[in-house]
Amino acid sequence: MARPATGQVVCDTRRVSPVFALRFRAYGRREYVTLGGTADGWTQERAEAELQNVLADVRRGIWRAPHPEPAPVAPVDPSFHEFASQWFEANEGAWRPKTRVDYGWQLTNHLLPFFRGHRLSQITIAEVDRYRSAKVREGALSATSINKTITRLAQILEVAVEYEMIDRNPAKGKRRRVKASKPAPVWLDRAQHIAALLDAAGEVDREARADRKVPRRAILATLVFAGLRIGELCDLCWRDVDLSGGRITVRESKTDAGVRQIDLLPVLRDELLALKASAGRTAAGELVFATMAGGRQNPSNIRNRVLASAVKRANERLEDAREVPLPERLTPHKLRHTFASLLVALGVDPGSVMDQLGHTDPTFTLRVYRHGMRRDDASKLAMRDLVGLSDWAAMGSSGAPGASTALSATGLGQQKAPR
Repeated sequence: MARPATGQVVCDTRRVSPVFALRFRAYGRREYVTLGGTADGWTQERAEAELQNVLADVRRGIWRAPHPEPAPVAPVDPSFHEFASQWFEANEGAWRPKTRVDYGWQLTNHLLPFFRGHRLSQITIAEVDRYRSAKVREGALSATSINKTITRLAQILEVAVEYEMIDRNPAKGKRRRVKASKPAPVWLDRAQHIAALLDAAGEVDREARADRKVPRRAILATLVFAGLRIGELCDLCWRDVDLSGGRITVRESKTDAGVRQIDLLPVLRDELLALKASAGRTAAGELVFATMAGGRQNPSNIRNRVLASAVKRANERLEDAREVPLPERLTPHKLRHTFASLLVALGVDPGSVMDQLGHTDPTFTLRVYRHGMRRDDASKLAMRDLVGLSDWAAMGSSGAPGASTALSATGLGQQKAPR
């Protein structure tokens, strides 16, 4: 049988102000609870009354020992350098290599030199605006690049908000960004220009030294007629090219939507057939656009040696013919945009265009689609002739395409790839 709850009031008179406490038994254990001193309003009578209340609670089984209040935690306010470094190390394993390099460059070369000595609490809206103004004055970065560094700053500070280290994110919002005028969209929008570029690449191929052979025409044809990102093009293996079934498979991409299948247009099928017939390495695991040693092409070489040389030669030919030159700022990614424009000209619906490009955001696709629908019938027919669809039933048909390359409609030369 449990002992009855008993106890007593203890008064410690050794201090300047006597302190009252309770000593009692509860649930088979001895307990000692400090109440307070006379300075807190405690008296013998009040302590006796509290003892009776406690004993009553013990008898009812509802008394619980008081827990001391946790010691207040000093606010944490690390330096931006310390916090950003921890953020980078915690997340870099989840990023793709290019993303890791980009983020590291933004931190090391721009954000840390400016905010290195700042505590998180010292990064205010005014300081973010001062950073933006400093970058504009330097003139080393474009408005778009400056805005990317501010986006990275906001991404880091958002974590600090979540950890309750700062109350708000001072780098968020459009007002913190540099106003950047959007350049006019660039892509090859006419069959004549696409043909001029490919013919020029073919000329450069034929004139190239034996130790500098690169399939320029096939590379550019694949960018234009398959819409591959430059990294996807460099990683493309022969196992990913189904010439009989009419498909290119992209197995790895920077987005989940980028893993996709692309219908082979007849013109591109012909180009790849010709390339495979002349290539020395065509096993399933070999790269389609390998270097002379069989390695992966450097994207910079494709930009600077393949595309740039073909654009220069094409513009020379167009100038001689008194035709409009190719648009400025043409890049491999703009050739991907060209593929989108071409699909629209061929009457492919927006959803299928998105699938072929590996897009998840329809904004760009719809913009190209609206532009493409304004083409006249003659330009659409020229596009169909260019890609070899003038006598082919439809894209994505199950059999191998039967049409060959047809560039005669452009008036800029006729070069048929061997079948």
